[in-house]
Amino acid sequence: MAISKKIIKYLDDNKYRYEVIQHRTTYTAWDTAQTEKVKPQEVAKSLVLKTDKDYIVAVVPSNKNLDKKKLLKIINTKRKKEDNKSVKKVEFAKETWMKKNIDGKVGATPPFAGILKTDIYVDKSLLNSSKIYLGSGEYDASIRVSTKEYLKKENPITGSFNMKK
Repeated sequence: MAISKKIIKYLDDNKYRYEVIQHRTTYTAWDTAQTEKVKPQEVAKSLVLKTDKDYIVAVVPSNKNLDKKKLLKIINTKRKKEDNKSVKKVEFAKETWMKKNIDGKVGATPPFAGILKTDIYVDKSLLNSSKIYLGSGEYDASIRVSTKEYLKKENPITGSFNMKK
């Protein structure tokens, strides 16, 4: 299936140099890494999360899990600098909310701040790769971009919030 025109327009409007990688249907970032025969730390998984009242996206390598306690500290450090109230908990967004509010299929979220209109948090371990594979909104395609370009254009909050699977 083709990637949505909205995502392609966003990439083109922001002058991304990107490559759409068509692949076998996969439902996890880990499976995408295996299918494409690339290092799992080059394939990002985008996790939609709810913090008290807001939603954010955390991006971690496919071979790692999210450490919610570490992420909560990073979120609250950012909020403190902005003179905002701390959040008490971070939990995964409900699938029904995601279907209504996020472009693309659940589990294939494209981690672009301009599309999602939310904060993006990227785990520092993803920064070791020159290119990263990102969700495209579809299960049978990924978007490959330069890591430096992604960081420059999306300006995500970075920190260490992964843990081993």
